[in-house]
Amino acid sequence: MSVDSLRHERAQVSRAAPPEPQRERRMRARSGAPVSRVLSVAPMMERTDRHCRYFLRLVAPNAFLYTEMVTAAALRHGDRDRLLAFDPSEHPVALQLGGSDPHELAAAARAGAAAGYDEIDLNVGCPSDRVQAGCFGAALMREPERVAACVAAMREAVDVPVTVKTRLGVDHDDSYEFLCRFVETVARAGCETFIVHARKAWLKGLSPKQNRDVPPLDYARVRRLKRDFPSLEVILNGGLKDEATALAELDHVDGVMLGRAAYDDPVLLGRLDAAIFGHEPVPIGDALDRYFEYAEREIAAGTRLRALTRHLMGAFAGRPGGRHWRRMLSELPRSEDDRATLAALRELAWNLVERNVRYSD
Repeated sequence: MSVDSLRHERAQVSRAAPPEPQRERRMRARSGAPVSRVLSVAPMMERTDRHCRYFLRLVAPNAFLYTEMVTAAALRHGDRDRLLAFDPSEHPVALQLGGSDPHELAAAARAGAAAGYDEIDLNVGCPSDRVQAGCFGAALMREPERVAACVAAMREAVDVPVTVKTRLGVDHDDSYEFLCRFVETVARAGCETFIVHARKAWLKGLSPKQNRDVPPLDYARVRRLKRDFPSLEVILNGGLKDEATALAELDHVDGVMLGRAAYDDPVLLGRLDAAIFGHEPVPIGDALDRYFEYAEREIAAGTRLRALTRHLMGAFAGRPGGRHWRRMLSELPRSEDDRATLAALRELAWNLVERNVRYSD
């Protein structure tokens, strides 16, 4: 295809106004309240489970939260109730799906919408070997028509927004024209929101962890994508580790998505939520106190303490007592009385909060 043809098709996508029903789905949560993706937390395997999301919601009242990736096959063959469980306080919250079969993804999206999720996101960015073997994740960037078919099937199945999380490219297919062709094709299927990790994925030679750090960031390319597709919602993800950078990027894109920075330092996420949405930051002590109340209920229901506390490692990151807090959490005694251990942790948290207040004064 010639460069002129590519520009013409890009202009057609950019000028086309989204159909009214989809626009409404994009802007409203299941409760009917307005939804904003200006600030969100990335789907992270072995991190953003329902307990993590509950805690992050306490810290950041407005951030859009995402589940870990759940494969469409797992929902078809596994424990659907367990995989889709979440607390109503997590809203707005999206279910991220992995897969490449339109019919299977449509069924999974239908299950997610029925469970109450506010959005269904399709993973087209994960570079892991397991995902590649299943022919989904970042490998799908090379098959935009298949992704478009998946999006169309999912949109037909649900009345909530269907979004796509992707990368800049894969391996040597990393030109700007390659990215535009992918976005144009998928947008024609009705996808209005693209969450773009501002790195390409190396499918061979790099581990998933290395793929988060080794390929260079290219925020300028994501900014350009937003300029060239103004009618689409473009969310920037990747390498956002401080408040100033995240806020500055909002001058160029529709939203910012934090990953491990939010998990490792939830106070940073709370500060961003406050700065963007115009409220005082939630004190970490208040968030922890409410989370401990939640933990008591979960323990009574049979959840083990370690499953609840592993997400609290960063609560005092970079602050007095933070190292001691992390050590206490990592060395929790194996006990039949998780409530007693939780009470001890609660007392330690109070002491650290008081210590930090004195330090800041």
